[in-house]
Amino acid sequence: MENGHWWKADHALVMGVVNVTPDSFSDGGRFIDPAQAIAHARALIADGADILDIGGESTRPGAQPVSVDEECARIIPVIEALRDSGVPVSVDTRHAATMKEAAAAGAAMINDVTALGGDQDSMKVVAGSGLPVCLMHMQGEPQSMQDNPRYNNVVEDVIQFLDEKIALCEKNGIARESIIVDPGIGFGKNLEHNLTLLRNVSQFARWGVPILIGVSRKRFIGEISGVTNAADRDPGTIAASLHAVAQGARIVRVHNVAAMKQALRVQERLS
Repeated sequence: MENGHWWKADHALVMGVVNVTPDSFSDGGRFIDPAQAIAHARALIADGADILDIGGESTRPGAQPVSVDEECARIIPVIEALRDSGVPVSVDTRHAATMKEAAAAGAAMINDVTALGGDQDSMKVVAGSGLPVCLMHMQGEPQSMQDNPRYNNVVEDVIQFLDEKIALCEKNGIARESIIVDPGIGFGKNLEHNLTLLRNVSQFARWGVPILIGVSRKRFIGEISGVTNAADRDPGTIAASLHAVAQGARIVRVHNVAAMKQALRVQERLS
């Protein structure tokens, strides 16, 4: 670990997903009650989660926005309950007010699908919090991002976007050592875009910051495998995640933590 920065570990970290939502694509509604979400989070910790990612607004294709009040009502009790769990808690949000509330409640990381572009106050809030932040690439909005995504060159376009975002963060007081990047698999990308990005994960190491990859149970795995039920796509999730880790990804965001940890242990011994 670099200078005590847990997000810069020298091995792959597993981020467990906790969706406190009624409409997330894989487990929507299962953990909408805070007590259920907390119990699920503790189960993920027992399975070996290195980080927990708590979200109160679904960003699946076609998802509708949620107010900050509703988002905070869903996630703040969960974050408060887990702040002393011994595992860092990330808040998955694109709203500055939610980021601020979550940081006060004990969140240890901000994970924003808009790369701090969805709210004019996000840069200031993150800079003031001193927390690490994950900048993710998304083309368009969740409501329409999968309608007809287009790129000149998907790898070059995503690199240019993240390059500009990192420069903007540094200009606004967010140190590069606090930044994580995510190319945004499935966020405004078709099957070939996703595969091209996953074949080129190593190119996102150019900034010297950790790379986060989130492929868990996503549609492209179903398109390749023919598995229509998202909850049955863990084998494909593991395959894509290990491929990314072999290219330098340092955080993998998954629903099935136990299976991912087992796969990583085997990969590490084989390397």
